[in-house]
Order: sequence, then structure tokens, then C-alpha cells
Amino acid sequence: MADPKGFLTTGREVARTRPAGERVKDWNEVYVPGSLLPIISKQAGRCMDCGIPFCHNGCPLGNLIPEWNDYAYREDWQAASERLHATNNFPEFTGRLCPAPCESACVLGINQPAVTIKNVEVTIVDKAWDSGDVTPQPPERLSGKTVAVIGSGPAGLAAAQQLTRAGHTVAVYERADRIGGLLRYGIPEFKMEKRHINRRIEQMRAEGTKFRTEVEIGRDIDAAKLRKRYDAVVVAAGATTSRDLPVPGRDLGGIHFAMEYLPLSNKVQEGDFVAPPITAEGKHVVVIGGGDTGADCVGTAHRQGAASVTQLEIMPRPGEERNAGQPWPTFPMLYKVTSAHEEGGERVYSVSTTRFEGDEDGNVQWLHLVEVEFTGGKLEQKPGTERRIPAQLVTLAMGFTGTDVRNGLVDQFGLELDARGNIARDADYLTNVPGVFVAGDAGRGQSLIVWAIAEGRSAARGVDRFLTGASTLPAPVRPTDRALTV
Repeated sequence: MADPKGFLTTGREVARTRPAGERVKDWNEVYVPGSLLPIISKQAGRCMDCGIPFCHNGCPLGNLIPEWNDYAYREDWQAASERLHATNNFPEFTGRLCPAPCESACVLGINQPAVTIKNVEVTIVDKAWDSGDVTPQPPERLSGKTVAVIGSGPAGLAAAQQLTRAGHTVAVYERADRIGGLLRYGIPEFKMEKRHINRRIEQMRAEGTKFRTEVEIGRDIDAAKLRKRYDAVVVAAGATTSRDLPVPGRDLGGIHFAMEYLPLSNKVQEGDFVAPPITAEGKHVVVIGGGDTGADCVGTAHRQGAASVTQLEIMPRPGEERNAGQPWPTFPMLYKVTSAHEEGGERVYSVSTTRFEGDEDGNVQWLHLVEVEFTGGKLEQKPGTERRIPAQLVTLAMGFTGTDVRNGLVDQFGLELDARGNIARDADYLTNVPGVFVAGDAGRGQSLIVWAIAEGRSAARGVDRFLTGASTLPAPVRPTDRALTV
């Protein structure tokens, strides 16, 4: 146990963020550099090393949280890193981006603020990188088997790294011009600087993983031909079909999916553009969707110099305390203030967009909305609450509806879809096509980064067993297991 009295003597303390007025002027991560290390050992000491660590169940990866908390408390950073990497390929990603369902399941959280698990995690891995403890782990011998991984998001990268370390020759195919998937072009720089992705890619290259960018399977390469070329294939292409808003005026200029808007901003940070082709500068911005992607749009609009930012959510505002229907250790739906919300803007709940209104040039200028409420289990409009708000740039951040089938990948492989529009698979992540596996959002539906990594690792075990008859890779998370889906 770390500190037997830590949870009694030490209060919860989290990473400090830079002042909002300062950080909106740049694209660096919002946290004060180096602010965690002086406090993190005591924070790790708050872990009670519970007889039944519910944080394990809350984490889809099954992270060994009490173990690396103990090492962090003792400042044995090398041992902490080893235990952290035993279950998670990319803790610097989850430590920055995961909503931390482990903290919601923390036993201390029953009647006190939970352990700052996420902050401890990111401190351990950042310290490991700084100390040179994160090194390539190439396989001792090659199996002679080849695997293609389609998609380089967290699921694809996790599967590729596990399979490479198992001795297989792995090639990752990415349709974008850089590796990383939504980590690269969906997550803004202020939430995770892309240097973290770059150094993981270099580690994977040194281990033997091959990367092929600007290659879209289904268009540039026929999926059926790819299957013949490799001994196995892992489809980790994500759930990339954005949910649309079919209301009058949707075709006006200035209305974009979040995943049209955010990548262009990231490409500016990569040096591809001097200024983004879609910008919020000087405009009244409306973000439709109250989730994390919506918050990313809010923070991006602030940094681009928006005149105003309004975020709309059709559901009521969540409470700040657990309700009776979401008891510990479940992941509760609570009112959350992200760093982007701290920077300004307005959040409006229980409203629905009815139409867009444009100018004579065909560009959106106004958004018409109405208040809604649940009546008899149905969402109904409230008469007399209609109004309009200025909107010169609108981003649709309402989630994703399933696998994109337009490029031919699904048809060319002959893959079956489930009732939710995702690629169907069995408990070993195998699709209806022998040798073709699916991991991450493509099979699970839109979910969390921590689930993507867990599924990538689990699918890798299925592939390894398919190729060799057995596997020493970690036991999989079953696709029937469910955690928070946002």
C-alpha cells in the first residue's frame, strides 16, 4: 500500500492549467508544464490499495492502478512505467484524453474526491519518456506471417504494436497524409500536442511496424486483393460517418461537420496551411452537440478569434452530483466544465435546431431553435419558445452513426454489418470473413480512446491465435462488454 493514511491526510489536487486569457493565444497544451511532478507522489499515496480495486473494472484496459500508484508514491518511476505499460500501449494518450472512468469507480470516491488516477498516469509516462525508459521492443524472432492493419487511430496502432512484438510483419494503412487517425486530426493540439504521437510512431518503426500513408483501402487498393496479399487483416477504420442535421437551410455555406472543421485547424499546426480554409475568426460560432468533440470545436473557435461561441445541447443540463440511477461505481453523466468552456462562450441546454437562415450570398447568418422537454418519455417542443441566434459558422458535433461504407471496403471484403451499422464480429473480433478482424469504433461504434486501445490489444490476440494456434498476448476484452459510449 502506498501511504496507509494518505487518503485521510492528503486532499485531491489536480494539474494546474494556464490562465485562459494566456492559453487561447497559442495552441500549446493547456496545462502548466511541470506542475504535476511536485505533487503527484502524494496524490498517488491517496490510493487505498483496496481489497477489490473497482478502478480495474472501471478501466477497459484493466490497468494495474494500485500497483503503479504505489510505485509513483515511492518515486520508483521505472517500475511504475513498467506496470503502466503492461496493460496500456499509449498511456500518454489516455492520460491526456480519457474521461477517466477509473476515477468514477475509485472506492475512495464513495464519500471523498477520487484519486487523481489520470494525472498519476500521465506523470508516470512523461517521466518515463524523459528518463529514456520507453524504448523499442522488437521481437526476438519473426513468425513469417504478415498482417495488414487498416486505420492508424488508437485501435489500429495498439493492434499493430502488439502484433509486431509477437513477431509478425505488420503494415499499417492510413488514408490520411499522416499517421494517427482522429488522434492526429480530430484532437486539437491544445488537448494533446502531436509530438506525443510522433515519438510513438518512431518507437513502432524501430520495432519493425511499417506505415503506408495516403492509401485508402477500398479505393486505392481493392480490399479483396489486400486480403490475398496478407495472412490476416485488422479493420480499425473507425466509425467515421458523421450524424447530420437534416433541417431547412442545411445546404447554406458555413455549416460544416466537426470533422471537416477540426482537421483543417490541426493542419495549420502541422505547417500545411498558413491559415485554415474554415475559420471562426470574427464570426458568431454555433456548435451543435454538447460532447467532447463539441468542446474541441469551442476551444478551436476561441483560438481562431471568434466573435462569440455558443454550444447547443438537446438534452437537459446534467447534475453536478450522482443521481440515484447512476450509483457508484458506474460512470455518471455529470455536468463537466472542460478547459475550452473555461475560456468563454455560452452553453445552452434543452434546445433543438429547427432551421438555418442565410444571406443573399447563400451563407448562414442565423440559427433558429426551440426549447424542448421530455413529455411521456418523448422529446417535445415547447410552444412559444422559438428564437434565433446569430450564426456565421456552424459546426455539427453530434457524434457518428457507424462505419463509412462509401469507399467500398465493406463490400469488397464482403463484411456483414450489425443492427447498429458497425462491422459484425465474434468474441475473438473475427468478422464473417476468415482472417479479417475488426477492432475499435468500426466494430464497437463510437466510443472512448481507452476502449479503442483495449480492443486493438484484444483483436491482436485473436489474430495471433488465428495465425499460430495459440497466443501469449494478454487476454482480450470481450466485445459484449460495455462502458460509456459518447
